[in-house]
Amino acid sequence: CVLSTSQDMPVLDSATQSPLPVDPDFQPETLCVVLPLPAVNLHPMTTRSKNGISKRKAYSASVQPVDSFQVEPSSFKVASTSLAWRSAMREEIEALHAQGTWDLVPIPPHKNLVGCKWVYRIKKNADGSIARHKARLVAKGFSQEEGIDYSETFSPVVKPTTVRLVLALAAQFNWPLRQLDVKNAFLHGILQEEVYMTQPQGFESKLHPSDFVCRLRKSLYGLKQAPRAWNERFTSFLPSLGFQASLADPSLFVQQSSLGTVILLLYVDDIILTGSHSSLLPSVIAALTQEFDMKDLGQLNYFLGLQISYQSTGLFVSQTKYIKELLDKVDLQDSKPCATPCLPYHRLLKDDGKPYSHPKQYRSIVGALQYLTFTRPDIAFSVNQ
Repeated sequence: CVLSTSQDMPVLDSATQSPLPVDPDFQPETLCVVLPLPAVNLHPMTTRSKNGISKRKAYSASVQPVDSFQVEPSSFKVASTSLAWRSAMREEIEALHAQGTWDLVPIPPHKNLVGCKWVYRIKKNADGSIARHKARLVAKGFSQEEGIDYSETFSPVVKPTTVRLVLALAAQFNWPLRQLDVKNAFLHGILQEEVYMTQPQGFESKLHPSDFVCRLRKSLYGLKQAPRAWNERFTSFLPSLGFQASLADPSLFVQQSSLGTVILLLYVDDIILTGSHSSLLPSVIAALTQEFDMKDLGQLNYFLGLQISYQSTGLFVSQTKYIKELLDKVDLQDSKPCATPCLPYHRLLKDDGKPYSHPKQYRSIVGALQYLTFTRPDIAFSVNQ
């Protein structure tokens, strides 16, 4: 038995936990320390610990293999664990060597050295399915010095109103619409400046891994002047095919002949081609493919977030996939839709209340909604308020 140090505390039998009779005249020779008895759990609830079941450990998605998810890796270390991304990087390096993009030279003294990195993108079809894995080597253009590594940088792109106009013409006159994609478009641009770049990670030269650098001969993605160099290279070739640039939009090119009219739209490396007769397009596509590394994507279905579907009465242009991606980005995919986003003639006033907690995200949303007005002009008034 256990003796109590207090007369008020009963002495319990260790087996039955029932009080034992105690002689009031009994005095122990030594002081006994009474330890607190463990609490007896009498409730009927069944827990993991009672049944010897351990809780499953939750693992972060970042430690899973890249191939297990349809995600774009953020670093070379992560991408190198995936067979698909390793193949994509190897394909990019082979294309760079085939174009003669650089020469390996010793590190020149007193020259600015531009870094480079890998960027990974998953190319998707109009229905959201994966088309291919694309790895692109880009230069760290922010380290370039103006006046030394580059001068002019501006490059035009096609206007949204021009795209709508050409789609309307194709729908009205039943013209065929074709789409072309230029593989590694910026590599076709001729680099005028003397630019040196570090060797790409994972593909360093075995003979000169650290003492040699890349002397760029062609423009590379990420360089300040790369878009302009490619645009000048492409637009200087089109006049040889009989195309003339529009005065209203320098990215709209028209070819007129006795056989008919062909219209070409250029947005960086994406091309829309249409014409008054379907027989006029193959010769243009063949000439462009011979000069540049072109990929014929066939009938136009998806262009810059625009989904084009063909109907007997014309074309239907939507941005459903773009809207879903925007809602997922801002975690509003479960929001209820509203048929009237804003009252007509209603003007919003500046709010002097608490500032928005994520001003950068807000500006990003407004810009994304501005592009959405391409197919939803009914929200233009609300967005511009």
